[in-house]
Amino acid sequence: MPDSRLFGRTYEVLSNSLDVSAKRHNLISSNIANMDTIGYKPKDLDFKKTLKRAMTKAPPPDMARTHNKHFAGVNTNSSSLNGANSEDVDIYHLDSVNIDTEMTNLVENNIKYRTTTEMLLRKLDKLRYAIREGGR
Repeated sequence: MPDSRLFGRTYEVLSNSLDVSAKRHNLISSNIANMDTIGYKPKDLDFKKTLKRAMTKAPPPDMARTHNKHFAGVNTNSSSLNGANSEDVDIYHLDSVNIDTEMTNLVENNIKYRTTTEMLLRKLDKLRYAIREGGR
């Protein structure tokens, strides 16, 4: 993680926000892909609650190496942000996934992702400007 004197918690919040948006995108895409699957229940996650949980959770410990020829451990599944059933639906009919709702969720998630990316880019632009001006 970058030096906290430069970014404070901003970098961590933006990073977790992008992770949550990516997880939510995968859930929404899965809902759309399984639209015609009988018995499929659409899943979603609450962005704010999930981001808050990701921010308060302690970082996972590194995996231990049990043998000196093993690669150093990298925990790739650092956050388990599994979705929950978004609403009670009739699981015996094909109309359990509402395409309008899913597309609305997809657009909303896309806007949040793009906004977070723009905030991160602006933060990095400030750092780039400081470096460029400091070199003169």
